[in-house]
Amino acid sequence: MLVYPHINPVALQLGPLAIHWYGLMYLAGFMCFIWLGRKRIVALAKVEQKPARPASSLSPFSINNKQLDDLLFYGVLGVILGGRLGEVLFYNPAYYFSNPLKILAVWEGGMSFHGGFIGVLIAMALFAYQHKLRWLELMDFIAPLVPPGLAFGRLGNFINGELWGRPTDVPWGMVFPHVDTLPRHPSQLYEFALEGVLLFVLLWLYAKKPRPVGAVSGLFLIGYGSFRFLGEFTRNPDDGIFGLMTFGISMGQWLSLPMVIVGVLMMTWSIRRTTA
Repeated sequence: MLVYPHINPVALQLGPLAIHWYGLMYLAGFMCFIWLGRKRIVALAKVEQKPARPASSLSPFSINNKQLDDLLFYGVLGVILGGRLGEVLFYNPAYYFSNPLKILAVWEGGMSFHGGFIGVLIAMALFAYQHKLRWLELMDFIAPLVPPGLAFGRLGNFINGELWGRPTDVPWGMVFPHVDTLPRHPSQLYEFALEGVLLFVLLWLYAKKPRPVGAVSGLFLIGYGSFRFLGEFTRNPDDGIFGLMTFGISMGQWLSLPMVIVGVLMMTWSIRRTTA
Protein backbone atom coordinates (compact mmCIF):
# COMPACT_ATOMS: atom_id res chain seq x y z
CA MET A 1 0.00 0.00 0.00
CA LEU A 2 1.25 3.47 -0.91
CA VAL A 3 0.55 6.80 0.73
CA TYR A 4 -0.02 9.93 -1.31
CA PRO A 5 3.11 12.09 -0.94
CA HIS A 6 1.51 15.40 -0.06
CA ILE A 7 3.00 17.99 -2.37
CA ASN A 8 2.69 21.70 -1.79
CA PRO A 9 0.57 22.92 -4.73
CA VAL A 10 2.58 26.17 -4.68
CA ALA A 11 5.85 25.65 -6.53
CA LEU A 12 7.28 29.09 -5.78
CA GLN A 13 6.17 31.92 -3.53
CA LEU A 14 7.40 35.42 -4.43
CA GLY A 15 5.83 37.70 -1.84
CA PRO A 16 2.12 37.88 -2.63
CA LEU A 17 2.69 36.08 -5.94
CA ALA A 18 2.22 32.31 -5.80
CA ILE A 19 3.26 30.15 -8.74
CA HIS A 20 1.29 26.90 -8.64
CA TRP A 21 2.42 23.54 -9.99
CA TYR A 22 -0.94 23.22 -11.75
CA GLY A 23 -0.24 26.33 -13.81
CA LEU A 24 3.31 25.17 -14.55
CA MET A 25 1.92 21.88 -15.88
CA TYR A 26 -0.24 23.80 -18.34
CA LEU A 27 2.76 25.91 -19.34
CA ALA A 28 4.79 22.74 -19.95
CA GLY A 29 1.98 21.36 -22.10
CA PHE A 30 1.84 24.52 -24.21
CA MET A 31 5.64 24.54 -24.66
CA CYS A 32 5.52 20.90 -25.71
CA PHE A 33 2.79 21.81 -28.22
CA ILE A 34 5.10 24.35 -29.91
CA TRP A 35 8.09 21.97 -29.92
CA LEU A 36 6.16 19.07 -31.43
CA GLY A 37 4.28 21.40 -33.77
CA ARG A 38 7.52 22.55 -35.36
CA LYS A 39 8.51 18.94 -35.88
CA ARG A 40 5.15 18.35 -37.58
CA ILE A 41 5.72 21.36 -39.85
CA VAL A 42 9.07 19.92 -40.98
CA ALA A 43 7.49 16.50 -41.56
CA LEU A 44 4.67 18.00 -43.64
CA ALA A 45 7.17 19.97 -45.71
CA LYS A 46 9.00 16.75 -46.58
CA VAL A 47 5.75 15.15 -47.69
CA GLU A 48 5.00 18.23 -49.81
CA GLN A 49 8.31 17.81 -51.66
CA LYS A 50 7.56 14.25 -52.80
CA PRO A 51 6.71 14.20 -56.52
CA ALA A 52 4.01 11.54 -56.34
CA ARG A 53 1.66 12.25 -53.46
CA PRO A 54 -1.30 10.00 -52.73
CA ALA A 55 -4.69 11.67 -52.72
CA SER A 56 -5.08 10.74 -49.06
CA SER A 57 -1.99 12.71 -48.03
CA LEU A 58 -2.02 15.55 -45.59
CA SER A 59 0.35 17.38 -47.93
CA PRO A 60 -2.13 20.03 -49.18
CA PHE A 61 -2.11 21.43 -45.65
CA SER A 62 0.77 23.70 -44.70
CA ILE A 63 1.45 26.05 -41.82
CA ASN A 64 4.48 28.09 -40.78
CA ASN A 65 6.08 28.76 -37.40
CA LYS A 66 4.48 32.19 -37.07
CA GLN A 67 1.04 30.69 -37.64
CA LEU A 68 1.87 27.96 -35.14
CA ASP A 69 2.56 30.60 -32.48
CA ASP A 70 -0.77 32.26 -33.26
CA LEU A 71 -2.43 28.85 -33.20
CA LEU A 72 -1.17 28.28 -29.68
CA PHE A 73 -2.70 31.58 -28.55
CA TYR A 74 -6.09 30.54 -29.91
CA GLY A 75 -5.69 27.11 -28.37
CA VAL A 76 -4.82 28.49 -24.94
CA LEU A 77 -7.97 30.59 -24.94
CA GLY A 78 -10.07 27.63 -26.03
CA VAL A 79 -8.57 25.30 -23.41
CA ILE A 80 -8.84 27.70 -20.47
CA LEU A 81 -12.23 29.25 -21.23
CA GLY A 82 -13.84 26.04 -22.46
CA GLY A 83 -12.23 23.86 -19.80
CA ARG A 84 -13.33 26.07 -16.94
CA LEU A 85 -16.86 26.60 -18.27
CA GLY A 86 -17.15 22.86 -18.84
CA GLU A 87 -16.17 22.19 -15.23
CA VAL A 88 -18.74 24.72 -14.04
CA LEU A 89 -21.62 23.56 -16.24
CA PHE A 90 -20.98 19.81 -16.57
CA TYR A 91 -19.79 18.84 -13.10
CA ASN A 92 -20.55 21.28 -10.30
CA PRO A 93 -22.87 24.12 -11.33
CA ALA A 94 -24.51 24.43 -7.90
CA TYR A 95 -21.18 25.06 -6.14
CA TYR A 96 -19.87 27.58 -8.66
CA PHE A 97 -23.13 29.46 -8.98
CA SER A 98 -23.11 29.78 -5.18
CA ASN A 99 -19.45 30.86 -5.24
CA PRO A 100 -19.05 32.75 -8.54
CA LEU A 101 -15.60 34.13 -7.71
CA LYS A 102 -14.32 30.56 -7.53
CA ILE A 103 -14.94 30.25 -11.26
CA LEU A 104 -11.84 32.42 -11.76
CA ALA A 105 -9.64 30.35 -9.41
CA VAL A 106 -8.26 28.05 -12.11
CA TRP A 107 -5.03 27.56 -10.12
CA GLU A 108 -7.00 25.47 -7.64
CA GLY A 109 -7.71 22.90 -10.36
CA GLY A 110 -11.00 21.95 -11.89
CA MET A 111 -10.79 21.93 -15.67
CA SER A 112 -13.09 19.79 -17.80
CA PHE A 113 -11.44 18.12 -20.77
CA HIS A 114 -14.70 17.92 -22.68
CA GLY A 115 -15.36 21.61 -22.11
CA GLY A 116 -11.82 22.46 -23.18
CA PHE A 117 -12.24 20.22 -26.23
CA ILE A 118 -15.34 22.14 -27.33
CA GLY A 119 -13.52 25.41 -26.68
CA VAL A 120 -10.59 24.30 -28.85
CA LEU A 121 -12.91 23.19 -31.67
CA ILE A 122 -14.45 26.67 -31.73
CA ALA A 123 -11.07 28.41 -31.47
CA MET A 124 -9.62 26.30 -34.29
CA ALA A 125 -12.63 27.00 -36.49
CA LEU A 126 -12.04 30.73 -35.99
CA PHE A 127 -8.31 30.35 -36.66
CA ALA A 128 -8.92 28.29 -39.82
CA TYR A 129 -11.39 30.88 -41.12
CA GLN A 130 -9.05 33.80 -40.52
CA HIS A 131 -6.05 32.03 -42.10
CA LYS A 132 -8.05 30.43 -44.94
CA LEU A 133 -7.20 26.88 -43.86
CA ARG A 134 -9.37 23.80 -43.99
CA TRP A 135 -10.62 23.18 -40.47
CA LEU A 136 -10.47 19.38 -40.58
CA GLU A 137 -6.92 19.39 -41.93
CA LEU A 138 -5.97 21.78 -39.13
CA MET A 139 -7.47 19.40 -36.57
CA ASP A 140 -5.48 16.52 -38.11
CA PHE A 141 -2.35 18.62 -37.68
CA ILE A 142 -2.87 19.41 -33.99
CA ALA A 143 -4.31 16.04 -32.86
CA PRO A 144 -0.89 14.41 -32.16
CA LEU A 145 0.23 17.56 -30.30
CA VAL A 146 -2.54 17.40 -27.69
CA PRO A 147 -1.83 14.25 -25.57
CA PRO A 148 1.38 15.58 -23.92
CA GLY A 149 -0.66 18.50 -22.60
CA LEU A 150 -3.21 16.03 -21.24
CA ALA A 151 -0.38 14.12 -19.55
CA PHE A 152 0.93 17.26 -17.84
CA GLY A 153 -2.61 18.12 -16.80
CA ARG A 154 -3.03 14.75 -15.08
CA LEU A 155 0.26 15.29 -13.26
CA GLY A 156 -1.18 18.59 -12.09
CA ASN A 157 -4.26 16.75 -10.81
CA PHE A 158 -2.01 14.35 -8.91
CA ILE A 159 0.05 17.15 -7.37
CA ASN A 160 -3.16 18.88 -6.28
CA GLY A 161 -4.38 15.63 -4.74
CA GLU A 162 -7.63 15.82 -6.71
CA LEU A 163 -9.60 13.37 -8.87
CA TRP A 164 -8.52 10.44 -6.72
CA GLY A 165 -9.62 6.91 -7.52
CA ARG A 166 -12.15 4.47 -6.11
CA PRO A 167 -11.28 2.19 -3.17
CA THR A 168 -9.26 -0.85 -4.20
CA ASP A 169 -7.26 -3.80 -2.85
CA VAL A 170 -4.58 -3.82 -5.57
CA PRO A 171 -1.00 -3.79 -4.20
CA TRP A 172 -0.36 -0.29 -5.55
CA GLY A 173 -3.47 1.17 -3.95
CA MET A 174 -2.73 4.63 -2.57
CA VAL A 175 -4.12 6.26 0.57
CA PHE A 176 -5.02 9.90 0.13
CA PRO A 177 -4.96 11.12 3.77
CA HIS A 178 -6.89 14.28 2.97
CA VAL A 179 -9.75 12.06 1.72
CA ASP A 180 -9.88 9.05 4.08
CA THR A 181 -7.81 6.03 5.13
CA LEU A 182 -8.89 3.72 2.31
CA PRO A 183 -6.38 2.62 -0.35
CA ARG A 184 -7.55 3.95 -3.69
CA HIS A 185 -6.60 3.71 -7.33
CA PRO A 186 -4.13 6.46 -8.30
CA SER A 187 -6.44 7.17 -11.22
CA GLN A 188 -4.69 10.41 -12.12
CA LEU A 189 -1.59 8.36 -12.98
CA TYR A 190 -3.63 5.83 -14.95
CA GLU A 191 -5.04 8.65 -17.06
CA PHE A 192 -1.57 10.16 -17.39
CA ALA A 193 -0.37 6.88 -18.90
CA LEU A 194 -3.40 6.22 -21.11
CA GLU A 195 -4.64 9.64 -22.28
CA GLY A 196 -1.19 11.20 -22.26
CA VAL A 197 1.63 8.78 -23.05
CA LEU A 198 -0.09 5.91 -24.89
CA LEU A 199 -2.42 8.13 -26.93
CA PHE A 200 0.53 10.31 -27.95
CA VAL A 201 2.54 7.31 -29.15
CA LEU A 202 -0.40 5.96 -31.16
CA LEU A 203 -1.21 9.30 -32.82
CA TRP A 204 2.38 10.31 -33.49
CA LEU A 205 3.22 7.01 -35.18
CA TYR A 206 -0.05 6.97 -37.13
CA ALA A 207 0.39 10.54 -38.37
CA LYS A 208 3.97 9.99 -39.55
CA LYS A 209 2.60 8.57 -42.83
CA PRO A 210 0.14 10.34 -45.15
CA ARG A 211 -3.42 9.64 -44.01
CA PRO A 212 -6.86 10.50 -45.39
CA VAL A 213 -8.11 13.87 -44.24
CA GLY A 214 -10.01 13.35 -40.99
CA ALA A 215 -8.41 10.00 -40.13
CA VAL A 216 -5.95 11.37 -37.55
CA SER A 217 -8.71 13.38 -35.88
CA GLY A 218 -10.91 10.30 -35.89
CA LEU A 219 -8.22 8.23 -34.21
CA PHE A 220 -7.82 10.93 -31.56
CA LEU A 221 -11.55 10.83 -30.79
CA ILE A 222 -11.59 7.04 -30.60
CA GLY A 223 -8.41 6.85 -28.54
CA TYR A 224 -9.21 9.55 -26.02
CA GLY A 225 -12.86 8.54 -25.67
CA SER A 226 -11.96 4.87 -25.11
CA PHE A 227 -9.12 5.54 -22.67
CA ARG A 228 -11.18 8.04 -20.70
CA PHE A 229 -14.15 5.67 -20.59
CA LEU A 230 -11.96 2.86 -19.20
CA GLY A 231 -10.11 5.14 -16.78
CA GLU A 232 -13.36 6.38 -15.28
CA PHE A 233 -14.05 2.89 -13.89
CA THR A 234 -11.18 3.44 -11.43
CA ARG A 235 -11.86 7.13 -10.76
CA ASN A 236 -14.06 8.25 -7.91
CA PRO A 237 -17.25 9.81 -9.29
CA ASP A 238 -17.02 13.58 -9.37
CA ASP A 239 -18.82 15.49 -6.66
CA GLY A 240 -21.58 17.84 -7.63
CA ILE A 241 -25.03 17.02 -8.89
CA PHE A 242 -24.23 13.99 -11.02
CA GLY A 243 -21.94 11.28 -9.61
CA LEU A 244 -22.79 7.94 -11.23
CA MET A 245 -25.65 8.24 -13.67
CA THR A 246 -27.76 5.90 -15.81
CA PHE A 247 -26.35 2.34 -16.09
CA GLY A 248 -23.86 3.19 -13.33
CA ILE A 249 -21.52 5.18 -15.55
CA SER A 250 -20.19 8.65 -14.87
CA MET A 251 -20.63 12.00 -16.55
CA GLY A 252 -17.11 11.68 -17.98
CA GLN A 253 -18.06 8.37 -19.57
CA TRP A 254 -21.30 9.73 -21.01
CA LEU A 255 -19.37 12.64 -22.52
CA SER A 256 -16.74 10.26 -23.94
CA LEU A 257 -19.13 7.88 -25.70
CA PRO A 258 -20.11 10.38 -28.43
CA MET A 259 -16.40 11.00 -29.08
CA VAL A 260 -15.83 7.32 -29.83
CA ILE A 261 -18.91 7.10 -32.07
CA VAL A 262 -18.00 10.25 -34.02
CA GLY A 263 -14.38 9.06 -34.28
CA VAL A 264 -15.41 5.72 -35.81
CA LEU A 265 -17.74 7.45 -38.27
CA MET A 266 -15.06 10.00 -39.15
CA MET A 267 -12.37 7.39 -39.85
CA THR A 268 -14.81 5.29 -41.88
CA TRP A 269 -15.84 8.33 -43.91
CA SER A 270 -12.29 9.52 -44.53
CA ILE A 271 -11.01 6.11 -45.65
CA ARG A 272 -14.00 5.36 -47.90
CA ARG A 273 -13.76 8.84 -49.39
CA THR A 274 -10.21 8.24 -50.62
CA THR A 275 -10.78 4.68 -51.83
CA ALA A 276 -14.05 5.31 -53.68
